[in-house]
Amino acid sequence: MLRKNTRRAALALSLLASTAGFAAAEDFVLGLATGQTGGLAAYDQPSLAGLKLAIDEINARGGLGGKYPVKLEIKDTRSDTAAAVQAAQELVDQGVNAIITPCDADPSIAAGQITQGAEIPTFTFCGSTPTITSAVGDFMFGTYPADNAQALVLAEFAAKKGYKSAYVLKSADSAYTLKLPEYFATAFEAAGGKVLEQSTYTMGQQDFGAEVTKIKGLNPQPDVIMTAAYEPDFPAFIKQLRAAGVTAPVLGSDGIDTPTTLSLGSVADGLVHTTAGFAVPGSSLEAFNAKYKQATGKEPDTVYIANGYEIGLILDAAAKVAASPRGRDLRDAIANLENVEGVTGPITYKGTAGMPVRSISLVEVKGGARSLVEAVVPEAAKVPAP
Repeated sequence: MLRKNTRRAALALSLLASTAGFAAAEDFVLGLATGQTGGLAAYDQPSLAGLKLAIDEINARGGLGGKYPVKLEIKDTRSDTAAAVQAAQELVDQGVNAIITPCDADPSIAAGQITQGAEIPTFTFCGSTPTITSAVGDFMFGTYPADNAQALVLAEFAAKKGYKSAYVLKSADSAYTLKLPEYFATAFEAAGGKVLEQSTYTMGQQDFGAEVTKIKGLNPQPDVIMTAAYEPDFPAFIKQLRAAGVTAPVLGSDGIDTPTTLSLGSVADGLVHTTAGFAVPGSSLEAFNAKYKQATGKEPDTVYIANGYEIGLILDAAAKVAASPRGRDLRDAIANLENVEGVTGPITYKGTAGMPVRSISLVEVKGGARSLVEAVVPEAAKVPAP
């Protein structure tokens, strides 16, 4: 009888050990509260497509860090800030391991107020306002080049081109369309340039007649025009600008790294804008683009796909060193990542306030295609203060 009980005890211990081993390989639930429809869909949709490819590859290797199979819990915020808050709360209530918010500062900050209190590490798909992380707290992370870093790259390019004067168009309707042009103005004047005028527009207005008339009436004419407007505003603005006979070169930001810009025809020729990466021959991004096409049958028509993919790489790198895949353990692992090899170049969080140090590419649009002007890592000391 004693021998039977001993065998039963041994079996029970064996089952317990087996169960514990299974629990160690718990699913990692990654929640998404992003705009898969509405105005942000042009950015959140391709970002999600890239993320899905990364997750498929990671799960084929056993999960994040080889230990945690990933499940996606996707909620469409319809590009609405209130819906983003509601979706974030629902995901928090579900007990997800990490959350991704939209490619925009306002809904990301609003959702982040929910996730910060719950101590759930949170990424914004490509929100680039540098104050996103400070406005939320230490559980919030950017993934894309910050606005003030993009602005510095644009301003230094303008200075190198010999542009002495600039007209800046901005909108107070979002942090991105307001602050990025203001950062540019600061950096441009620090580089010796002069901003002739800063004027504003209302997002979605579509009629830029007043702004175009103001530009055309400037004497002298600006050497360059800079704006962070994106679709549908940017296409309307540049079409009306060129139709009025204004030929000054235009500088833009990453928000116009979309197929729409390439479809504008000759009015977009000469446009230079920032982006997170550009696929030159032999680059990691070129290899990724080929892999994406093979996996999906679709041409990767924007770098936001690669950016979404890189979030998977960031989480994978963090999971390899995190004490656990949750809460502060995961947050601390992310915050100390250094030179994670992304498909657009190395990505570093160590020593930052949550906005990564990474390369920024400048590209020129001509003939319905883009070409690389230069890729640079901005000098931290010169980046305008957020």
